[in-house]
Amino acid sequence: MGKIIEVIKPGLATSVQDLGRIGFQQYGVVVSGAMDSFALQVANLLVGNSRMEAGIEVVIMGPELRMMEDTVLAICGADLSPKLDGKPVSGWKSFAAKKGQRLTFGQPNNGSYAYIAIAGGIDIPEVMGSKSTYTKAGIGGFNGKFLQKGDQLASGGEHVPLRYLTGRGLTETAVPSYDPHRKIRVVLGPDKHAFTTNAMDAFCSSTYKMTAQSDRMGYRLDGPVLSHLHGADIISDAILPGTIQVPANGQPIILLADRQTTGGYTRIATVISVDLPLVVQKLSGSKLQFEAVSVEQAQQLYTERELLLQKLSLRAGVYPGA
Repeated sequence: MGKIIEVIKPGLATSVQDLGRIGFQQYGVVVSGAMDSFALQVANLLVGNSRMEAGIEVVIMGPELRMMEDTVLAICGADLSPKLDGKPVSGWKSFAAKKGQRLTFGQPNNGSYAYIAIAGGIDIPEVMGSKSTYTKAGIGGFNGKFLQKGDQLASGGEHVPLRYLTGRGLTETAVPSYDPHRKIRVVLGPDKHAFTTNAMDAFCSSTYKMTAQSDRMGYRLDGPVLSHLHGADIISDAILPGTIQVPANGQPIILLADRQTTGGYTRIATVISVDLPLVVQKLSGSKLQFEAVSVEQAQQLYTERELLLQKLSLRAGVYPGA
């Protein structure tokens, strides 16, 4: 397929992301991928793509993009005031974009990360099985960098006729809420034995603030100091998306998409998968409170979300006469 989108203005940190570089952490390669994987998956399904396809990750201050061919887009995740030729477009719903039209973004109203999916996907080479951009190593995405002025993205290939892809959307009740007052649910441990009783109590009852020293690797928090029993260091061990490390200063760090492959600080808890978007979509200065849940509760919530995505998958690519 030919070129589909040209970057007129790049925005703050616009990049190509999919669900990450899976299976290479044993070699020291970070997973990377979308910060809000649920939003990206939904956006892809709404335009008839595979859940695994890459999209454009937009952060707070979005880009200006010119359509080089007729296409269908969906924008999910944060509400960054998207407009097509100056007219507002709805999030969590697919819409037609004609050749020559321009997609722009404005004031961030709710959240910080949005995802643009393009019918047919994005045609760029995979690096270790993924199209995700990891800028610190200069791999993946469009030349291993954030998108720049003048970059042109090609469509990934065949898709169902565009006329059957417009107007798809989530029901209102299925659209995620990024309510800033909702507590972030976590599973405690695996190193909870390394903290004092007072620290564990404080973690589950205090308010923390997201600091400006936060990025795709992790969000640093500021709040009551969490004291260790015998120091913060452990033998390097596994970390996951949402792992909450506590280094020697006693301030938590929530590890995210570009996290390292292993960690040597105590892990007080892990954010459950379905609540990761609540964390990711916060802006610097936002407040967070944590609530402990069981592994079984976390698994049930994950199963419910997965069933929603599977239902959307069954609809993806299906059109009259298929």
